[in-house]
Amino acid sequence: MSQQPTPSDSNVSREEILDIANLARLGIDESTADSYADDISKVLKLMYTLGNVDTAGVKPLANIHEACQELRADVAKHDINRARNQSVAPAVEDGLYLVPQVIE
Repeated sequence: MSQQPTPSDSNVSREEILDIANLARLGIDESTADSYADDISKVLKLMYTLGNVDTAGVKPLANIHEACQELRADVAKHDINRARNQSVAPAVEDGLYLVPQVIE
């Protein structure tokens, strides 16, 4: 059985940051190691807080839109006015938009 992390496990020290950076061959300045340690500690504390949220009565959600998104019927509309749309195009020929050549 795995142990649940505690808030004190969330504290990352400057030395741990420098050791991990050395193992990963990352160039981290010693002057910024404290900042990284504080930032990572904050993220770990947030994960601890989220891990302790009671989600017993919450149904899994597969899509964020499934609860509120109402979709319209997928019906083809033929109200596109090609002549009006192409009237503002810089170059048109035989009903097609002409664009500059990008591949030689």
